[in-house]
Amino acid sequence: MLTLAQQRRTIFTCFLGWTLDAFDFFVMIFLITDLAAAFHVGVTAVTWAVTATLVLRVVGAALFGRLADRLGRKPILIINVLAFSAVELATGFSPTLTVFLILRALFGIAMGGQWGVAASLTMESIPAHWRGWASGLLQSGYSVGYLLAGVYYGFAHDLLGWRGMFIVAVVPALFVVVLASTLPESPVWQQQRLKKQPGLTAVVRANWKLFLYAMILMFAAAVMSHGTQDLYPVMLKVQHKLSVHQVATISTIYNIGGLLGCLCGGMLSQKIGRRWQLVLASAAMLVLMPFWGLCSGVIAVTVTAFFMQFLVQCNFGVMPAHLNEMSPSAVRGTFPGFALQFGNMLAAGNATVQSMLADSLHKNYGVALSLVAGLGAIAFCLLAYFGPDARNAKMGDDSTPIATAAARG
Repeated sequence: MLTLAQQRRTIFTCFLGWTLDAFDFFVMIFLITDLAAAFHVGVTAVTWAVTATLVLRVVGAALFGRLADRLGRKPILIINVLAFSAVELATGFSPTLTVFLILRALFGIAMGGQWGVAASLTMESIPAHWRGWASGLLQSGYSVGYLLAGVYYGFAHDLLGWRGMFIVAVVPALFVVVLASTLPESPVWQQQRLKKQPGLTAVVRANWKLFLYAMILMFAAAVMSHGTQDLYPVMLKVQHKLSVHQVATISTIYNIGGLLGCLCGGMLSQKIGRRWQLVLASAAMLVLMPFWGLCSGVIAVTVTAFFMQFLVQCNFGVMPAHLNEMSPSAVRGTFPGFALQFGNMLAAGNATVQSMLADSLHKNYGVALSLVAGLGAIAFCLLAYFGPDARNAKMGDDSTPIATAAARG
């Protein structure tokens, strides 16, 4: 059993790793219009970089996840942070759009491994009654990374330009690597490696319904979340005609909402269950959606953006605990991250579809974003309602997760 100090350090380090990962991803989101101008192409052409990143995440989840199941969570976490930081650095030296797209695809592979490995290390290292709030804290790293990218964009854009912003963004990785090197290995993984574990094929065959459900759930989640995030800065600049600093300020505010949503969602799920938390938050999103997409004026845009990201991240604050609790023990390093990133892969064309839809609507990004994200929220709400809830499941238990989850749900 880990000491209290070790448990806290594990949570904090994995939180920082996911924060850095999200930060590196969202730096690019804020620079879409700069990149379009630099490479003399339209916004839609640059959004293929978002698509490439999301598509290749599933490869990283499978690769780094299997390595974590075989070699341990800690060493693979360190390798992963080094990998996505190196690609982020190289991105700043991209000579052409083609090279840029290739590097963002490689970044997607590295980024895809981070969440699953960090989530499994965290959930296997803490008591069951901590999982709700720890899940929310871990997932809030995504909002914190988005927030920091917005602040960074506001302060550093004019000074560094788009190339400098990618290059300087790798500096915090060194701190995360140092912290990760001091972590203990997952006690659950250490116990499991002493047992004879079934192969991946056998686990998938025995739990194919669970795998299918988790991937479809996370596909709907990706459409819902990326539908409200990836082109939102573009909407603020193009449709609402806001300045760089106004966009940075609004993004900071709505990411504070996302951070609070992660924490609230994770903690509430510990009391009412993972499934009901997901249903309530996604249903509330649907109520807010028309006001969020169709409002005008800086104040209305800021307020609705704050509450939208609060609700989006209320859902995602549950996911580290929810997916790890459902996961078969033998593939916990692989399953949660693969399910999440497979969903992202299926939704990889989100930004491009929304951009083309907005073009057909005379640059009305509000309607385009609302239509796509709204469909995702409807599907997610229904899937969560009819799905399992494995709250407080024993991490080392080899019983069939879907049966255990169904019985408890």
